[in-house]
Amino acid sequence: MSELSAILAAAGLPTDGPYEIKGGWVSRAWVGDSYVVRVGDQAAGSAYEHEAGVVPLLAGTDVPHARHIAHGSSPDGAWSVSARLPGRTLHDAWPSASVGERRSMILSLGRALRALHRVPVPSGLRPPWLVSALAGGSWPAYHPPVVEAAPSLVDDAARVGLDPHLVADVRAWVSSRSSLFATDHHVLVHGDLHGSNIMVDGGRVTGLIDFAEAVAQPADVELDTILRWCARPEEFPPTPSSRGLDAASLAPVPGWLEEAYPELFARPGLRARLEYYDLWVELAILGHHPDAAVRELAERRIGRTVSGPGW
Repeated sequence: MSELSAILAAAGLPTDGPYEIKGGWVSRAWVGDSYVVRVGDQAAGSAYEHEAGVVPLLAGTDVPHARHIAHGSSPDGAWSVSARLPGRTLHDAWPSASVGERRSMILSLGRALRALHRVPVPSGLRPPWLVSALAGGSWPAYHPPVVEAAPSLVDDAARVGLDPHLVADVRAWVSSRSSLFATDHHVLVHGDLHGSNIMVDGGRVTGLIDFAEAVAQPADVELDTILRWCARPEEFPPTPSSRGLDAASLAPVPGWLEEAYPELFARPGLRARLEYYDLWVELAILGHHPDAAVRELAERRIGRTVSGPGW
């Protein structure tokens, strides 16, 4: 029995039918007419487990999403099966879409995000690996900002050799902005929204996918990844060997998103909040990324942020 057939059988699904194999960053997938099967290494198991706990929160809401069917493990790694959504990823649909179709996609995304941020969320929701990472473990995946963890990330940056004067500046910068978040209400944040994690069909969003990084955080944490994707899409290709979208084509996205979901952009001090989130990510990279060149780039961005003009 093939790996795919074994997974489908374990999920209680028919093992026949055509499936197309697709690559990814940490998982590979088989896409069928009705189901999508993802397979990763054993470390992906906790991500699939987390997603399996988050997706049921969306049942009965207006959040477009793929129904979770089953997940488990095998000698080949961890696996997860979900229902297939209509359409294709926004990343694939974007280049050939007209300006009007692109605007419709983003307006639909804004409505989906508003619905997502109204879903009741368990306090302190975080992926298991992120809990471990914040306790001093490794960082095996993308990490959406967790506001209250910023001081510990400054400590991590200091331990890897960040210039002591810059460490002092960063501590003061973080401390001076902590009051921005004092009265925040935490909501369900997807945490990794970019073109490959949004399904579209005919100018509308048919589903948000891959909730493996979902967290309970302020709603505008969602903007960190979205704006980062718009500004530097070359960092968000669907696979390591492919290319990101054209940055100029994504320039209208924030304006369209604000048109559909204005309250996401209405928080007092939004620019300072976004700079805080951006610094959080760069501190995490500096303190934990294995590539020295990537850590060096993060250090330059941190210095630029705390010195005034921001990144």
